Formats: sequence, C-alpha cells, structure tokens
Amino acid sequence: MNPLQSLLKATNLTKVYSGRVEEVVVFRDLHLEVARGEMVAIVGTSGAGKSTLLHLLGGLDRVTSGSIQISTQEGEFDLVKNSELDLARFRNRQIGFVFQFHHLLPEFSALENVMMPLLINGSPKREAEGRAAALLERVGLASRANHRPGELSGGERQRVALARALISKPLLLLADEPTGNLDEHTGEAVHSLIRQLQIEEQLTAIIVTHNERLASTCDRILRLENGKLNEF
Repeated sequence: MNPLQSLLKATNLTKVYSGRVEEVVVFRDLHLEVARGEMVAIVGTSGAGKSTLLHLLGGLDRVTSGSIQISTQEGEFDLVKNSELDLARFRNRQIGFVFQFHHLLPEFSALENVMMPLLINGSPKREAEGRAAALLERVGLASRANHRPGELSGGERQRVALARALISKPLLLLADEPTGNLDEHTGEAVHSLIRQLQIEEQLTAIIVTHNERLASTCDRILRLENGKLNEF
C-alpha cells in the first residue's frame, strides 16, 4: 500500500493481560494498514480479540507494545506515544465510535445526544445544534430529534449513535458489532446506512462484525484468528 494513501498503520501490535496465574496473550506482533476512504470488516469467533483490537486502534485502551499511527493533515499522530490528554482530544475530534449498545444519555433528546461531542469541543451551541439537526435528517430521524432514547426503537437509537459518531467529521469511524443487538432486517438497514454515509463522507471505517454477509459489502474482510489477521 502506498504510504501516502494510508490513514491508519498498526505495527508489531501486542496486547497481553496479566492474570493471577498466567499471562493472556490476545495477539502478538500484529500488523494492520488501512487506506484512506477504505471500509474494512474484521470478523472472527467470540473471544478472538476483535473488540480489543478496535479499542486499541481507537485509543480506548493501551497496547502492551507496538505502534499505531494515524495520518492527519497536520502529520502523523501516534496513539501510543502521546499523553492521555492529547489522546483524548484527538479521539474526540478525529475518531467516531459506534458500539453494539448505543450508550446514549437517557436524560437528553436525540438532538442533544448528537450535539454532545461538539459542545465538549467548545463549539457554539447554535453551530452544534445545526449540524446535529442536519445529521439526524440524513439518518432519517428529523421527526424524532426531540425524543429521548427510551422513546426510540433499537434501530433508531443506533442511527442516533451513528449521527453522534459523525458530528465532529472524524477521519476514522470504528464500529463494534453495530448491528449485533438488532433484528436481521433492522441490522441490514443500519449497516447499509453506515456504508452509505462512509462513502458520502469519504470516511475510513473499520467494522467488527459476526455477520459475514454484511462484512462482504465492505472493501476488505480480515479474519482475526489465533492472534493473526488474515485477509480473505
């Protein structure tokens, strides 16, 4: 892969958990490179380390060893070497997350939930509200903007979570089983929406999923097995 086209590069990635009796090696010397604008699916059995890998790539967890670099207009950002504060700032501006469970704040409306990352970044309320409303319209929820999460269906909550993930116009979208808590029909609709927005926004995206049929719609499929990533 041409280095100029690469957005994310993980090299010699190792994650080890220290247990009371023995160490648990999730993976060792793992390599991953993702091109700009590419949508990559990571599949594998439960317990293979897919979520752990995604958390490392998003700076939610720390590696045991190795490097993770993301290319920005300002240069390379190293997720391993930077401080927790710099990492948190970078994560909030440049990485969008969608999880299996939406993690919406129950006391706030859909609009307020989507606005939250911009407000945390110090954006003016009117600007945040305008972008949030536009995103809710794009995911088909303009009429539900003032509803709280408890008043929304599972698919609607995931669409709100997707809008929230995109509000800061991130370089990278990370989704961990985003359709895993939904029925088949709703799950396919949410996945199609993610793919559509990924293309429209020219996002780089990494999706962890058990659903290999949905994974087949991505640009590449990688299987995490026995601590190794294999393309197929």
